[in-house]
Amino acid sequence: MKIWDISPLIDGELKVWPGDTPMSREVVCELQKGASVTLSTLRATVHLGSHVDGPNHYGKGAAGVEAWPIERFLGPCHVLDAQTKRGIRARIEDVRWPDADLSGSDALRKIRLPRVLLKTGTYPDCREFNEDFAGLEPSLIDAMVARGVRTIGVDTPSVDSFSSKDLPAHAACLRGDVAIIEGLVLLDVPGGEYELIALPLKLAGFDASPVRAVLRG
Repeated sequence: MKIWDISPLIDGELKVWPGDTPMSREVVCELQKGASVTLSTLRATVHLGSHVDGPNHYGKGAAGVEAWPIERFLGPCHVLDAQTKRGIRARIEDVRWPDADLSGSDALRKIRLPRVLLKTGTYPDCREFNEDFAGLEPSLIDAMVARGVRTIGVDTPSVDSFSSKDLPAHAACLRGDVAIIEGLVLLDVPGGEYELIALPLKLAGFDASPVRAVLRG
């Protein structure tokens, strides 16, 4: 069994959403300077690297990230290609089933697991923020919800396009009670079935939590 690390390295070079709080580390005390221990303070957006959105990030009056059932982020999942051009939203037609000549609705009908990670290939380097990454069409989210999907992960900073203000993909997730994982590193992961482990921190009332996301398979 192979383990795939699908989280980016968190350091000062990791890009965050423009205007959000980048990662910084303050060393409070350290062994090399005579202290008994090394202690650090982390300052950053909670939407850092691979992260789970809390419902209150996109739904008025919704719960924080701690309210998600933990099983949303632990268990079998599909990794599917949704290759599309930069600057547009991934559609139903863009989804490909691994190792089979199936795409679009035919591919979606093969979904039998509640967790799906989508590889758009439109955000290849987390140290270079490109604004033309692909969001998801709400109709694609609705179609996956109809197949029983309750967690959707993407290899981009958001399920919505960079310039979107009304956030229709987030709205579709809220409507379908779908948990969102953003910022995954899926470039080298072949499509297929895996075990997902991507547990958010139990941060009361927060609108997101970073995760260390891995796949086993």
